[in-house]
Amino acid sequence: MTALEISNLSKSFGGLHIVRNVSFSVRSGERRLILGPNGAGKTTLFNLIAGDLSPSAGAILLQGDDISSLSTHKRARRGIGRTFQILTLFGGDTVLKNVLLAMLGRSRKRWRPFGFLESDAELRSGAMEILDRVMLAHIAGKRVAECSYGERRRLEIAMALAQAPQVLLLDEPLAGLSREERKTVHQLLVSLPRTLTCIMIEHDMDVALDFAERISLLQNGIQVVEGERDAVINDPRTKEAYLA
Repeated sequence: MTALEISNLSKSFGGLHIVRNVSFSVRSGERRLILGPNGAGKTTLFNLIAGDLSPSAGAILLQGDDISSLSTHKRARRGIGRTFQILTLFGGDTVLKNVLLAMLGRSRKRWRPFGFLESDAELRSGAMEILDRVMLAHIAGKRVAECSYGERRRLEIAMALAQAPQVLLLDEPLAGLSREERKTVHQLLVSLPRTLTCIMIEHDMDVALDFAERISLLQNGIQVVEGERDAVINDPRTKEAYLA
């Protein structure tokens, strides 16, 4: 079954073409890697899928439904989750409250005042389960501003998971991490359930290639190569893209 299908997707700013006629489909449960040198259009592609940018042309289908015209929050409610290169967290609140706030996006309880959040047993239990999955349950009461960078990276993944996505977009989840922190996040990514479809941009090639089953290679906004991991890595066009 196809989880996400991109069809002739393009984005231009005036005469500047950032993404041009990109097409690929991602199977349910697949681990897809988006490769490409800096400026290839990878994050712009994520912004188009998530709804942060509107496409100039093309279509985005989630589980067969066209979501191309939906707003960002409606796409999130339909099952698109993401992390960002630049962390987007509530630094003054606790780790737990950040996850609770993320959970509200798909909960009917979001219309109630925020004061009830940490005392709601059902929400709290769900949030703690997610924090345990990303190995942060032991610091649930810690203020985000006091957390290490690696802990914040894992918290952002937890917040994305809290929205119960069908498709998770991971934009450089290992960026800026130490070697030990990279191992921890790598373990976390590998442990994600196969009910979740994952698409990742990552420059740590050891982790990225271990994670990926299929790869899409972008260069100058164009999809140059697409297919099984080993075939893409051994394709002369992949080497050319990184050496050009």
